[in-house]
Amino acid sequence: MLVKAYNIKKKFDDVNVLENISLEVKEGEVVSIIGPSGSGKSTLLRCLTQLERVDSGKIEIDGKVMVDTKDGKTVYADTNTLHEIQLKVGLVFQNFNLFPHYSVLKNIIDPQIVVLKRSKDEATKIAMELLYKMNLADKSHAYPCELSGGQQQRIAIARALALNPKILFFDEPTSALDPELTGEILKVIKNLAKEKMTMVIVTHEMAFAKEVSDRVIFMDKGFIVEQGTPQEIFGNSVNQRTKEFLSQMNSYNQFY
Repeated sequence: MLVKAYNIKKKFDDVNVLENISLEVKEGEVVSIIGPSGSGKSTLLRCLTQLERVDSGKIEIDGKVMVDTKDGKTVYADTNTLHEIQLKVGLVFQNFNLFPHYSVLKNIIDPQIVVLKRSKDEATKIAMELLYKMNLADKSHAYPCELSGGQQQRIAIARALALNPKILFFDEPTSALDPELTGEILKVIKNLAKEKMTMVIVTHEMAFAKEVSDRVIFMDKGFIVEQGTPQEIFGNSVNQRTKEFLSQMNSYNQFY
């Protein structure tokens, strides 16, 4: 298993956001996490990528323990181990997080030089290969403000891939996009799935989750309510709360 998380708990002030969350992700697997707003989906991703600290539980990434709880005490690994784990993980945000004063090329080159200590020539070669893969080689000298939201998100994906992660986490990668731009991002993610890139995707795109996922997890109020194959979740869910959520999402999509 590339990701193992057991009994993860997280609260903000007095609000329990994650309640005994346990999940595993195999290498090459695509897992989509769906559920209503406020169900804890994004918080779970932030805990798995070290952007938030858990209150208790255990997380293991690629065989290395990030955090463990024993005798009521939650202890994170040492700085070097946490850095090693971080190198295995890529995260694509919903709002791109590109450096606005850097060109597209520099946005992809600089992290490679800083994080992986690559030479500028090697980093440039990798950046251009990824830009060709994203059909954006002609935008290499443009700045983020000159690009559409869909193009910016493709650049963000290229930047994440440039660091050779073993797993990519996506936090609602299409939520900041106009509907007509959503398709181009979903196409990129589908192609990554064909290449057996391990991915965990928080998404509100039900049709996309159904098509691209090996497994779908439904979360509500900080719990994993149900999980299974896309066929099981979308075609034969057994939990009433899952059925209600999917019914509401179908009604919304038909209305719009």
